[in-house]
Amino acid sequence: MRIYNEEDTLKQLRSGDLDLQKKAFEQVVSYYGEKLYYQIRKMVISHDDANDLLQNTFLKAWANIGFFRGDARLSTWLYKIAFNESITFLNKQHAQNNISIDEADTFLIEKLEGDDYFDGDAIQLKLQKAILSLPDKQRAVFNLRYYEEMPYEEMSAVTGTSVGALKASYHHAVKKIEDFLNRD
Repeated sequence: MRIYNEEDTLKQLRSGDLDLQKKAFEQVVSYYGEKLYYQIRKMVISHDDANDLLQNTFLKAWANIGFFRGDARLSTWLYKIAFNESITFLNKQHAQNNISIDEADTFLIEKLEGDDYFDGDAIQLKLQKAILSLPDKQRAVFNLRYYEEMPYEEMSAVTGTSVGALKASYHHAVKKIEDFLNRD
């Protein structure tokens, strides 16, 4: 098994040799697939929806790999695509189901409670409900920082939001989650 090396992979992706590009992209999918899946899953809850969005993420990445300039790491670019796919999906889902912003968290919590793949205990369920009570973008910021331990600078590249605004958003998210968990 070959160890993933982003610099080598990018050279192969830019090589012009379609077979080499396909092999390099397979490495990208293998290396980032699980990480991106769980990031998407934390946003959309449903396993099937997360799989579909992951596939869309990689399809868009493959179709647009020639436009990747390398200003940021490949992972940042992939997370940005996944982030945008997730937000777009949630917005469409809210519109299709006539869900107001105030009802969005209830909709996602019901999806979580009905999810056959969720295997957490009562405390984990309560934490997930607290996270789902956040607005979509704030939830994404919380997930990227808390679970992925992503630096604010990289999060800024993923979300298109300033570092200062991200820090404030994360701080407010933590406060809301604490308040939610301290209720009862």
